[in-house]
Amino acid sequence: MRNNEAFIQRWVGKGISTLVGVAVLPVLLVSNVALACTSFILNTSDGGRVYARTMEFAFPMKSDLILIPRGFALNATLPGKEHRAEWHGRYAAIGMNGLGLPSLVDGMNENGLAGGILYFPGFAQYTKQPDANGRQMMAPWDFLTWALTNFASVAEVKAALPKIALVDMKQADMGIVPPVHFTLHDRTGASIVIEPIHGELKVYDNPIGVLTNSPPFEWHMINLRNYLNLTTADAPTKEIGGVKLAPLGQGSGLQGIPGDTTPPARFIRAIGYTISVQRVPSGDPGVRLAEHVANSFDIPKGWVKTTEADAPEYTQWTVFADLKRLRYYIKTYDNPVLRGVGFDGMDLNGTSIVKIPFQTSSAIGSLTDAPVAVTYRQ
Repeated sequence: MRNNEAFIQRWVGKGISTLVGVAVLPVLLVSNVALACTSFILNTSDGGRVYARTMEFAFPMKSDLILIPRGFALNATLPGKEHRAEWHGRYAAIGMNGLGLPSLVDGMNENGLAGGILYFPGFAQYTKQPDANGRQMMAPWDFLTWALTNFASVAEVKAALPKIALVDMKQADMGIVPPVHFTLHDRTGASIVIEPIHGELKVYDNPIGVLTNSPPFEWHMINLRNYLNLTTADAPTKEIGGVKLAPLGQGSGLQGIPGDTTPPARFIRAIGYTISVQRVPSGDPGVRLAEHVANSFDIPKGWVKTTEADAPEYTQWTVFADLKRLRYYIKTYDNPVLRGVGFDGMDLNGTSIVKIPFQTSSAIGSLTDAPVAVTYRQ
């Protein structure tokens, strides 16, 4: 807690002048695309970490839970082979894909490196031309798969970033160049945000572990200065004109915290939750606590739409990764019962990507146990 608070103070003390060209002006130009993914890290009482994220889109992502085995041959999605990234994965990874592609949009590898791809409209800028400096090229949606199958830690990813570039190319099913940024976390306590700005990958250390969507991460950390007055403690009773006045209810110390679904609002709320909730052990307690926090960002169909005529955006699925126990959990819009899978018992040296079935919908159950007579104290 104290480390996180110190980090906040260091960040919010930075001047805004260096960010005007990067974040403040473009924020006025962001397209009205509504994609409300929220991600965060919870630290557990036994030194573990639980990573969580929600996935919101207005059209079906058609996601499967997949396992990419060690040694599997992978290559970037580029029209030609020149400068294209090609590799054999060093580590097995479990996670969610999208649109039926062999690429992870969220996941964790067998070493406890976990992370996700989040939407970043209005700011993502990729490399336009094939690189002449020997860097390996890949599409934006290839990046997370490359990171999780190649590296064991955040430090290793950071060291390898100068060797790659993300190419400005359309994703066929979406019909657009997907504007995205990335969050990564490992078991050592390290977390980073990676954003494609002006064609280069900009990296930020992120000990708080929260990421949402646009504007850039630096802007969100400056915006945090507007909320330093918030506290989980209720406001004290005050005497005004000889009359003692107490708050009308619990939570008065949080008056002013943004409650809407915009990325800046969700960023502030996620930080508030993650630095204030009571710590619990790894395993089921930690995952359950992360689930309670993630529930605060759940979007039902109809609550968020780009325009009244558009299909509503909604939380299609929410996932959790226990970095200490190496288990990955999922719940979906129509089946909010949490289910998990680990690397134990899986063929990590298989020869193909495998799909791990999960039930996407379920009926509401009935209480079938026979009633039990009880006697209550009068």
